[in-house]
Amino acid sequence: MATTSSGLRPALRGERQRISQQQQGLVHGGNSLTRSLNNGQNSLRSKDTTKPLPSPPPRRSVTPNSRSLSRDFDDDNDPGRVRVAVRLRPRNAEDLSEADFADCVELHPELKRLKLRKNNWNSESYRFDEVFTETASQKRVYEVVAKPVVESVLSGYNGTVMAYGQTGTGKTFTLGKLGKVDASERGIMVRAVEDIVANISLASDTVEVSYLQLYMEYIQDLLAPEKTNIPINEDPKTGEVSLPGAVTVKVRDLDHFLQLLQIGEANRHAANTKLNTESSRSHAILMVYIRRSVPEIVEDDINSQNMKAKGNFPLVRKSKLLIVDLAGSERLDKSGSEGILLEEAKFINLSLTSLGKCINALAENSPHVPTRDSKLTRLLRDSFGGSARTSLIITIGPSSRHHAETTSTIMFGQRAMKIVNMVKLKEEFDYESLCRKLETQVDHLTAEIDREQKLREKEKYDLQKQLQDCHDSLNETRKNLVTKSEFLEKENTRLELDLKEILAEFNCQRDQNSLLQDKIADLEMSLKQNKQHQLESSTYQKVLADTTQMYEKKIAELIKQLEVERANSGSVQEQLDAMKKLSGDHQKLIQQHEMEKSKYQKALADTTQMYEKKLMELTKQSEDEHTRFEGAQEQLDLANMLLTDYQNSMQGQEEASELRLKLEEMYRLHESTVYELQSLKAELKDQIQEKEAICEKLNDVQEKLSAEEKRRKTIEQELINLKKCTPECDKDFEDKKSYMKENTRGTSAFGTSASFNKSVGLQKIIQLLTSEDSDVQIHAVKVIANLAAEDANQETIVEEGGLDALLTMLRSSQNATILRVASGAIANLAMNEMNQGLIVSKGGAQLLAKTASETDDPQTLRMVAGALANLCGNEKLHAMLKEDGGIKALLGMVRSGNSDVVAQVARGLANFAKCESRAIVKGHHKGRSLLMEDCALEWLIANCNIASASTRRHVELALCHLAQNEDNAKDFLPSGGLQELQRISMESSREDIRDLAKKMLKSNTVFQSDMHLGWH
Repeated sequence: MATTSSGLRPALRGERQRISQQQQGLVHGGNSLTRSLNNGQNSLRSKDTTKPLPSPPPRRSVTPNSRSLSRDFDDDNDPGRVRVAVRLRPRNAEDLSEADFADCVELHPELKRLKLRKNNWNSESYRFDEVFTETASQKRVYEVVAKPVVESVLSGYNGTVMAYGQTGTGKTFTLGKLGKVDASERGIMVRAVEDIVANISLASDTVEVSYLQLYMEYIQDLLAPEKTNIPINEDPKTGEVSLPGAVTVKVRDLDHFLQLLQIGEANRHAANTKLNTESSRSHAILMVYIRRSVPEIVEDDINSQNMKAKGNFPLVRKSKLLIVDLAGSERLDKSGSEGILLEEAKFINLSLTSLGKCINALAENSPHVPTRDSKLTRLLRDSFGGSARTSLIITIGPSSRHHAETTSTIMFGQRAMKIVNMVKLKEEFDYESLCRKLETQVDHLTAEIDREQKLREKEKYDLQKQLQDCHDSLNETRKNLVTKSEFLEKENTRLELDLKEILAEFNCQRDQNSLLQDKIADLEMSLKQNKQHQLESSTYQKVLADTTQMYEKKIAELIKQLEVERANSGSVQEQLDAMKKLSGDHQKLIQQHEMEKSKYQKALADTTQMYEKKLMELTKQSEDEHTRFEGAQEQLDLANMLLTDYQNSMQGQEEASELRLKLEEMYRLHESTVYELQSLKAELKDQIQEKEAICEKLNDVQEKLSAEEKRRKTIEQELINLKKCTPECDKDFEDKKSYMKENTRGTSAFGTSASFNKSVGLQKIIQLLTSEDSDVQIHAVKVIANLAAEDANQETIVEEGGLDALLTMLRSSQNATILRVASGAIANLAMNEMNQGLIVSKGGAQLLAKTASETDDPQTLRMVAGALANLCGNEKLHAMLKEDGGIKALLGMVRSGNSDVVAQVARGLANFAKCESRAIVKGHHKGRSLLMEDCALEWLIANCNIASASTRRHVELALCHLAQNEDNAKDFLPSGGLQELQRISMESSREDIRDLAKKMLKSNTVFQSDMHLGWH
């Protein structure tokens, strides 16, 4: 809320008055909270019974996202109304032991109503959205209370699931139960994340978690415990709350989330009170951030009208789920809180009171909602009166002994049901995904262009090489063609000359054949003339017939040969006719010249042989001519082929020109692609500049927030200074009571510690510790002890050398009062974790052990035991405490027999065992417990039945935590520790301790085998 413009000083004075009033109201623990809630209940009852006054005109709320529920909250159609369910815890051993107290509530789950009994004859009925009995399962509670919220979160809306109720009523069981042994006992946290992981795609969606606790108005990261004061940032425009210093872990699967949840639970502050053994001392907040990409086609009614405006840009839905496990409200007279537990209870009740005021303001439609009174209300600003869908489950107990707390819890739920939130869908452009997509596309296009450019260069090189080869082959072909054409021209010239010679020879042969034909004709005539002489001699006729027959055969053969060769030469027939004529003439010459017969026969034989040779030569020439003709034909075919190749090479040149054109087109395409790439790079550069401008704006906002934070710290420092000036509280740490009593006895000399500190100064008080006057030292150490009881003074005391002075007094002083008060001051300083390491490193544990061994004063021993017990609560110092003899000295102080000393010893052993078991769970410690070497187990077993209930509870807790380490099992068996664990699991007065003992018996395999052998 904005401050008024009347100046800073009036605002500071009003703030100081309000804080002082809250401190006075919180002095008595939760009593004021219970009285205020009872007054609220009575006021509501008076409004119901009296006649209603005319309602004033409605006023508009300052919160923009909230609106009043003007109608009855029975209407379940409004999704923005806060849904409230009530769950009744089963009766435990304490409830069963209280025979004088009957159940104060009566459930009607079928009517969704609850009756609260005021007495035996009067009761009031309240209606809720759901009523769960003590037998309701964890699954049903989740499906009714949390599953609708989880489904809304998966759809893009913010959601909150919160548990509210008295301490010990089952809030942490309902929300944060891990359910390792039995999966049916899993709480809302595990089931919600299981549903979320099952309904998203881990490839495109992300789930991140942060686990925080609000402890004494400091926000601490449970996943990174070193972050103890995380600031809260609020967007001045949207009012959205963020924690920039918190660790966010991306969830891989359900097992990974269970590991994170186990780490967070181990780091959460818890303590043992009368109402609960493991009472949460902080508000735990699990933040689940979901980022889901929206599909391209969206049919959501809310966004369908805006899809045209959004275009094709990718959308993302960011939603947040808060699961809040509030610390339980408690009354100090019932919880028994004291010391640091008292301070924790103050801050718990203060934050719950601020939350109740905000709920009342929203329910009554008040114009002012005090969300800035507490960090809890600032964190839950969106859950009540904001834009989140909220489900609240309130837990109550059945016992009438807690009637006031049950009534205030029910009225808190009734007021919360009147709140209506304005549920909003958070959907925005996915600029990061779009930027990454564009960068990927640019890289892909760049790589594609480089690849295509290299491919084109390679193709260009190959084409140039092919073109060069074509040119070379074309030139060579041209040379070959020229050479072959010249050869063919010469060959044609030679063939033409040969043809002319053959024609001339053929003509000559034709003329010779004509002469032979003439001679043959003459011979035929002579043969006709010689027929008359055939009768002259039979012998001559016989010889002539044989000769004629022989020549006829030869002539027939020649005729056949001439017919075969007639196609190649037309003169063969004429030669045969000439032969016939020559034969006839020869016959005539034989008839006329019988005497010259032998001569003509010889001449005929010679002539026949000559013509046979001529015919053979002509046949051979004809064959040679045919062979030459075929060779010429082959050369002509080769010439045609070369001519065809030349034409093809001309076509190759045309293809090369076409390839050049294609290369030019590809080059132009490359230039256009480069231009587009440059334009994309320019757009990317513009987007980067816009992003840098946004980052500068964010830095300016962060600087403004840091300035506001410095201003707030200045105001807080002034408030702390005011607190220092206020008188000491009556109910402080148990060890401080004695200091105050002793200090009042010395008031005449130095006055109160606050006034003394204001008038003298802390540095001068610390200097008085070294005074030689013992009375001055006593009064000075008392003032330091009282100042050390306040957290705000501890850092200053250590910085000014107060711790060193106290250790020096333990080392050198022999005065019993100084030793007692100095030990108490060190015990007060040891409540701070930062001071614990300094005390041990400066030898404080050795000095405390030495003081314990040299004195028998019960009060001094109680202070020393309290200091060592506080040091035992830091697992990092266990080994050093062991080496310095702190554990041995702690066990040695039981010799006094004083109940207060024994109680501090039991508390120290319980703290040591609890921290050691936590270190084993985290994996920081292995092996046998350090307490076993100093016979701590035997002392714990011997004092299990001690009369003091608180001491017995510490002893039982120490045994249970020691049993968690399996390496200690061998020591439990011979010493009777197993039997004591079995007895604790059945007879302990605390139900949670019985459950813890049963769990240890079931989980330890050595115990199981020993009990199995015992049964057989």
